[in-house]
Amino acid sequence: MLETFNSLTDGLPPGLVYGLIAALVFAEAALFVGFVFPGETAVVVGGVLASQGTLSLPLLLVIAIVAAVAGDSVGYEIGKKYGPRLLDIRAVSKHRAKVEAAQDLIRRRGAVAVFIGRFTALLRALMPALAGSSRLPYPKFLLFNFIGGVTWVVTFTLGGYFAGEAFDRAAQWAGRGLAIGLAVIAVVAIVVWSVRKHRREAEEEPGEADGAGAESRVEQTLP
Repeated sequence: MLETFNSLTDGLPPGLVYGLIAALVFAEAALFVGFVFPGETAVVVGGVLASQGTLSLPLLLVIAIVAAVAGDSVGYEIGKKYGPRLLDIRAVSKHRAKVEAAQDLIRRRGAVAVFIGRFTALLRALMPALAGSSRLPYPKFLLFNFIGGVTWVVTFTLGGYFAGEAFDRAAQWAGRGLAIGLAVIAVVAIVVWSVRKHRREAEEEPGEADGAGAESRVEQTLP
């Protein structure tokens, strides 16, 4: 067992752990927490904990998907109600170029932009509110929000789950000491990767080429 991962929830009831993960995923778009903490970190670590038996993988997937879809729906309603005034929020105004690129993506791609935005941390926080502000019909928004939420949660949760299983097998082969070392490296790697990805996306000045590239990648994925 990867004791370092288990120590993250030592003394906490599983219900509270599920609640913390759900809160972080929900708040990413609903409360713009995604500007500070990308929700993918929570679901990846949740997947690792599920691989150790601390959490139930099926239940974790359901909770994370519901939280992701619900959080984006709240973000949509906030954007629908407050509209352009959202651009005056400090956290949003700091990323004016990203906001303009997201607005342009919505104009050109409609509801598909909601799916595209799910896979970039800042767009994940921005896209629901911008979709509401642009008066994108909610049924269309909900459909692509659900598809994107399911794809995103399953991808990152299972990534964490299989990574945890791989480390557990390494522990059986190499012993307790190496297992603890690998667990520490894994935790650090997940956090560093997530933070660097988040900062890189924040610093990028998106242009037409970036939008076209994202669209191309998604179009290759969609049937």
